[in-house]
Amino acid sequence: MDIKSIRKIYFIGIGGIGMSALARYFRFHGAEVNGYDRTDTPLTRELEKEGIAVHYEEDIDKAPKDAELIVYTPAVPPEHSELQYYRQHGYMILKRSDVLGAITNSSFNICVAGTHGKTTTTAMIAHILRHSGYGCNAFLGGIAVNYNSNFWSDRRAVCVVEADEYDRSFLRLNPDIAVITAMDADHLDIYGTVEEVQQAFVDFSARVKPDGMLLVRQGLSRGADLHAHRRLTYDLRPDADAYPENIHMDSGSYQFDIRVNDWILPGLVLHMGGLHNVENVTAAIAIARALGIEGDRIRDAVAEFRGVKRRFEYIIKRPELVLIDDYAHHPEELRALIGGAKGLFPGWKCTVLFQPHLFTRTRDFAEGFAASLDLADQVFLLPVYPARERPIEGVTSELVAGKMQKGKARVGSKEQLLDYVRDRRKVKEGLELWITAGAGDIDALVGPVKEVLEGN
Repeated sequence: MDIKSIRKIYFIGIGGIGMSALARYFRFHGAEVNGYDRTDTPLTRELEKEGIAVHYEEDIDKAPKDAELIVYTPAVPPEHSELQYYRQHGYMILKRSDVLGAITNSSFNICVAGTHGKTTTTAMIAHILRHSGYGCNAFLGGIAVNYNSNFWSDRRAVCVVEADEYDRSFLRLNPDIAVITAMDADHLDIYGTVEEVQQAFVDFSARVKPDGMLLVRQGLSRGADLHAHRRLTYDLRPDADAYPENIHMDSGSYQFDIRVNDWILPGLVLHMGGLHNVENVTAAIAIARALGIEGDRIRDAVAEFRGVKRRFEYIIKRPELVLIDDYAHHPEELRALIGGAKGLFPGWKCTVLFQPHLFTRTRDFAEGFAASLDLADQVFLLPVYPARERPIEGVTSELVAGKMQKGKARVGSKEQLLDYVRDRRKVKEGLELWITAGAGDIDALVGPVKEVLEGN
């Protein structure tokens, strides 16, 4: 079956960021789209406004019997009653990654992979292509603030795709251009060892088409083993093929120039915090340069980029008070987030409100989380967000807190977190930098934290 000819499609787990992008793709192309998710979220409500029916309880009666294709995410447990029903009755069932691979089978594909940094880099590339008039279809792993969406379509047969390493999903893609931002240990519940994680990225690089290009962050482990006919490196340091120079900070933004081999693009402005995002936009500019986009158009697009929701997103930005929200859920992401924020606001009192994500990740990286969180002045930890996992004995947020500097961290419930913010806010401590971070449901607390900090 030609997947693009399907007229009725059902998504189990439609509220996931990757699943919702696919749902929007099929809806855009005229298909009837329905879905299930266990949680009512702002994203699922947006889907409903766009004409996609969503229900929030496992109910075989509400699962459409005339769907031509069932799409599911690996995060859905195999015992899910609707998924079992479709399997028992012989429906065409595909993973999200297989559907994305089929959609992009006949297009020119720019695929961005990495254990962190991929969402922002993907959004930056897609934004530059769209804003410059080059044009692309975009499948993002976050909501681009400029367009309030994780998907858009274009007549040009070019796709910018976030390539997810979870469950080896990115090995279904066939890149013309691939980007690898990081190869750190993660998803060890899937891979088992860091060596297997790295091997998956080596295998992903081998999927770049023979005349394609690989852009890789300088200095990655096993970077020399990555395959590519044409290969470029990028980094903050000048020993890469693409790098920034003359970096200046101004009111939470960066001004800099970019050099890609012998080509220089001066006078760039990025209104997004964190030096790691200067590195991310360096990769995006290198891709735009490889596609032949004019320098002036690249510069204008970067200046207009407003970021990705929950990626170093400014919730409050005042002369004496800043609140930043971020999706960071890996020790290296936390390190870059906290270090980047403190670099932009030196001398400010930094408080981090963090929700660990997954018991296995908390177990595997407890020391790394503790070391990254120790960069802050004070830390409040919510209980571990389980997502698809069952509890593991002895693996709690107290495990992380116990490895931190004594007295720096508190652990408590969501209600206790808000009380903590109220109590701390009563004692004004000069210039205050607050950060909320995590990949679970801590985003639902961002609004209430903002209200408390602003005295409402």
